[in-house]
This record gives sequence, C-alpha cells and structure tokens, in this order.
Amino acid sequence: MSAGALAGKVAIVTGAGTGIGRASAIALAHAGAKVALSGRRPGILEDVAKTIHDHGGEAIAVPGDVSNPADVDHLFDSVAAKWGRLDILFTNAGTNTKHRNIHDITLEDWQHVIAVNLSGAFYCARRALPVMRAQREGTIINLVSMAAKRAGALPGVAYSASKAGQASLTQSINDEEKAYNIRACSIFPGEVDTDIMDARPVVPSRESRDLMLKSEDVAAAVLLVASLPQRALIEEIMIRPTHVRDQSKEVRRAD
Repeated sequence: MSAGALAGKVAIVTGAGTGIGRASAIALAHAGAKVALSGRRPGILEDVAKTIHDHGGEAIAVPGDVSNPADVDHLFDSVAAKWGRLDILFTNAGTNTKHRNIHDITLEDWQHVIAVNLSGAFYCARRALPVMRAQREGTIINLVSMAAKRAGALPGVAYSASKAGQASLTQSINDEEKAYNIRACSIFPGEVDTDIMDARPVVPSRESRDLMLKSEDVAAAVLLVASLPQRALIEEIMIRPTHVRDQSKEVRRAD
C-alpha cells in the first residue's frame, strides 16, 4: 500500500468501524496513508485495522466518542505520539434517532444528534488545526448529507440541522485557514445503504436499499478529495443514487 498517492500521509477517520467510515479508511490505507480509526466499538475497529494490516497497510484503533472532548483529545494525542503529523481528517461519525420530527423528538435525542454530528465534527477540526497549521497544509473532509441542502421529515429536524451546521463548519475552515494552506470539503451523499437506515422510523425494504449508494461510492469521493494536489480545493461534492426512488410511504408526519 505504501506506493500509493497518499504515501507518507497520516489520516484520522471517525466512525471508522462500519459503513462509509470503514470503506473510506480502507481506501485511504490502500492509497498509502497511515490511518487512525476512531469509533465507540473497539472490537469492530480492531477488525478494520486487521483488514488494513493484512493488505500491507498501517492502522491503529483508538476507541472513543467524538461527542466527548476528552475522547477527541485522546485520539489526537495518540496520533501525534504514533506518527507526529496529521494530513487528512475525515469526520464521518454520525447518528440519528427513530423519533426525529419536531412534534416527537425528545430533548435528549436532539442533544445527542447535535452532539455527535455537529459538535463532534467541531471538536475534531479544532484539534486538527494546530497540527495542520504547523505543517502549513492539511485536508478536512466532513461527511454531511443532502438533508443539509433541503431539510425534511425523512431525515428529521436534528439530523438536518446538524448537517447544515457541518456544511457551515467547512465554509468557516476554508475562509479562516486558507492562509495556512488548509482546505475543507463537505460531501453531501443522498441515500447510502448503511446501518443508519435501520434507525429510520420506517426501515427501507431490501429492494429499496439495493437502489441506494454503497459505502464504497462515498469512499471514492473521499479519496478523490484527499488525493488532489493541495493547491486544489473542492468545497462541496453532491453524490446521489442514479435512480430516485419514491420515499413518500416512509415519511411519518404529525397527525
């Protein structure tokens, strides 16, 4: 793996145990990056690390919760101690809840979704910037969502708001950090067949999920952004399934 476009680079991927995070970590490692895997489930992270190691790559598993600033500090301290630099941060960790609309979401669920999706991305970016500033280069990639472009009942109020906030975070990084040669990108996927679909109020059918994007499709976009010369900035990527399916029967609204 060391001969790839990202040879010598160091990456952090949050939510790296499954889905888009797992696929992206493997893709970055295949391109030569050393990858730190963050997530709440140590066993799953170790499985991803083993997959990378078995294919000649280098990875470490650093379990933690991005909504906890102390865990984020531990993640970045571990990377600094192991490799001494950071070139790529992919803030992928995200969550949603079954009851997600304004009329039925609990305060606890609202706070949890915002804490993971938005605050977690902010905590990670905040820790990445001093390292990237010292290097005078770095790439931050935020996994956002098409829900940030158009909020609705299907993704829900907290998820949509948190993802719109992540898009604003990307814009702030690009405006404030360009003098340090630091760039950021928001990736806005449409429906992706991952475990988060199981949290929907109405779980999509297998037939519907077969029409969705796959984790590897989004990972390819992550790799593209990370691999471009530092002089090139892609601020936004929108990637959607080619076939737009009928979602109307899966939306639950107030009576």
